Amino acid sequence: MTLPLPIRTPDDLEPLRFGGPDGLVPVIAQDHRSGRVLMLAWANREALERTLESGELHFWSRARRQLWKKGETSGNVLQVRALSADCDADTVLAQVDPAGPVCHTGARTCFGDRSSGGLVDRLWRRLEARKDADPATSYTAELLQDENRRLKKLGEEATELVVALARREGTRIDEEAADLLYHTLVALLGAGRDLDDLLGALAARER
Repeated sequence: MTLPLPIRTPDDLEPLRFGGPDGLVPVIAQDHRSGRVLMLAWANREALERTLESGELHFWSRARRQLWKKGETSGNVLQVRALSADCDADTVLAQVDPAGPVCHTGARTCFGDRSSGGLVDRLWRRLEARKDADPATSYTAELLQDENRRLKKLGEEATELVVALARREGTRIDEEAADLLYHTLVALLGAGRDLDDLLGALAARER
C-alpha cells in the first residue's frame, strides 16, 4: 500500500471506511505551507464529493445535520491543495490554503498558538498590534514606519551576532540572537510578509 492514499476523484472515496450511523470520517485540515494542523471536523461522502467538485473544504455538521462549507459565513474558506487518506482509510488529511483565521474565536487554528512556539507567535502578534502605534513612544512602530532604519538595524544586529559567536561570548550570543530574531520579524512584517510565510519556508527545509 502506497501512502498517502491520494483522493482526487469520487472513485478514490470508495476505500474510505465511513463509520457510525451518519457514515462519517474525521477530516484533519493542515496548512499546506507550514504543516500546522488547523482544525478537525467530520465529513460524509457527499461533503467530500462537494469538496472535490468545488476545491473548497466542506464538512457535515453533526449538530445541524447538514452540509456546511468552512468559511461560508466569514469568508475564511479553506482552499484544498490535496486530499489523502491514512493507512486505515478511516481518516482524511486535507492540505489547505486558509483564507484567514480558521477558529471561530479568531485564532489562526482551533488548537491555539502556532506550532512554531507560543513565544514567537505572541511576539508576532505584538508586532502586528504596534504597526499603528506612535513612533515617538514605540520602537517597533518607529522601525515599521522607516524602511531604511529597520534594514540598517537588521544588518547591525546580524553583524553583532557574528562577532559574539566568533568571540564565544556566552550569554551575549543568546541576547544578540534574540535581537536579530526580533529585527528579522520586524523586517518581514514591514515587507508585508506573514509569519506563515516564514514557517512555510522553514518547513520546506525539513525535506
